[in-house]
Amino acid sequence: MAFSIADKLRGLSLLLALVAVDVQAAQPAAAEKPSAAYPFTYENLLADAKRRAAGAYSPQHDRQPSGLDKLSPEQYRSIRFNSDAGIWRAEGLPFRLELLRAGYNLQSAVSVSTVENGVARDVVPTPAMFQMESTLPQQLGKVALPLSGFRVRTRINSSKIWDEFLVFQGASYYRAVAKNLLYGLSARGLAINTAEPSGEEFPVFTHFWIEKPAARANAIVIYALLESESATGAYRFTVQPGAETLTDVDLTLFPRAEMRVTGIAPLTSMFLFDETNRGHLDDYRPEVHDSDGLQIAAASGEQIFRPLANPIKLQVSTFTTQQPLGFGLVQRSRQQSDFQDFDAQYERRPSAWIEPKSDWGAGSVELVEIPSGRESNDNIVVFWRPAQPLPTAHAAHFAYRITWSAEPALPKSLGKTVATRSGASLDGKRRVFLLDFVGAGEKVDGLRLDLSASAGRVSNATLMSNVALHGLRASFEIDPRDADLIEMRLRIMRGDRPVTETWLYRWTSG
Repeated sequence: MAFSIADKLRGLSLLLALVAVDVQAAQPAAAEKPSAAYPFTYENLLADAKRRAAGAYSPQHDRQPSGLDKLSPEQYRSIRFNSDAGIWRAEGLPFRLELLRAGYNLQSAVSVSTVENGVARDVVPTPAMFQMESTLPQQLGKVALPLSGFRVRTRINSSKIWDEFLVFQGASYYRAVAKNLLYGLSARGLAINTAEPSGEEFPVFTHFWIEKPAARANAIVIYALLESESATGAYRFTVQPGAETLTDVDLTLFPRAEMRVTGIAPLTSMFLFDETNRGHLDDYRPEVHDSDGLQIAAASGEQIFRPLANPIKLQVSTFTTQQPLGFGLVQRSRQQSDFQDFDAQYERRPSAWIEPKSDWGAGSVELVEIPSGRESNDNIVVFWRPAQPLPTAHAAHFAYRITWSAEPALPKSLGKTVATRSGASLDGKRRVFLLDFVGAGEKVDGLRLDLSASAGRVSNATLMSNVALHGLRASFEIDPRDADLIEMRLRIMRGDRPVTETWLYRWTSG
């Protein structure tokens, strides 16, 4: 299966429409005319991005082939890449590159080039690269369709099957999977003015250069030019698929104007409901989400877990004041019974963990949660926000690694939260919380709860064994009183030493 990403901007909502596409075998593609060759280096890309930033932003306006803009979403989905036209398919290399045509919500064309021994050639789309249903206008079978991105295949799960593990498509979005996982959350090249009243700005990757891999390569290298009203950027991605898929990102931004709200290493995902807000939506499934928590490894060594929310009103949360050791959106619900959805298979969605590889300076991890009533809306965004605006005409460099896996590891012997449940007390005046932890044993002797709330009154805090999970269960009640918002914090301690991560939760009235 392959998916494409479509961006719909409605107010502050972020929509990624995931479109399933079956790639089928076809007749061999017609030979292409080679494009002109030109030298390419990352240094040249950096210089080009800097040069472009010195001028005004000129968005690319692409002229679509006649009839393409009149197709329905279903007709767009019927246009499939001809797998026989895959780049490097016949060369016995460990990776294959396939192109993605412009789509219903992906009208802006991008350029894709391959690089070999420092020499680049632009990929020129041809009609033979795509298969079309006979019901489509005949003239479309005779023209070269514009490109919206690309995907990469390798034998990640089986020596006999070339699975898609990486896709770049739509604005600056990209996704990857590790072995035995399915596409879920996305990464982005850059976030600008996310959740700001002025509206979000969406930078776009306009040109990609992909290095031809060596015969025994275990990673693929991709370069990209990013452009927007506020900045240009030069990016290098080194992606190594496997049991964990690693993406090393090196980027330099060249601001055209002062960038006040900048999101570095942004991740975006979908959270509709789980055990904490199950009653808000009429749905047959127990849970629906691509990610269920924000995990942070603070510079102090504290491990933080914040369950995600689908709030009634947009909310922004800020964590840490120092560059963290790592942060990411995680999916901890891993049983099919957690979701009861054989089609979506949310239990197989990846987590993504960000580790800084350069000095990012002062700043904070920022989490944006957007109200949503549909699982097709990506309503969760997290990123690193520099404390100071990025000034005009000053290059800003960042480097980090994204690890796509089932779940990032915690330090040994530190328990983790596996369930957060909430409901009304019998008299309806208080909220009851039940938290399950595993990884810290199941004996409560010598343990205590470290529990606090920013408002309201906490009562009936207890800690007990959870024999079914071979873990621990913490429970408490909170009377909100007149509070509209309460920040809660809980961890299990042995003396002065934590034996679990720190659980954080934001309760809001209504």
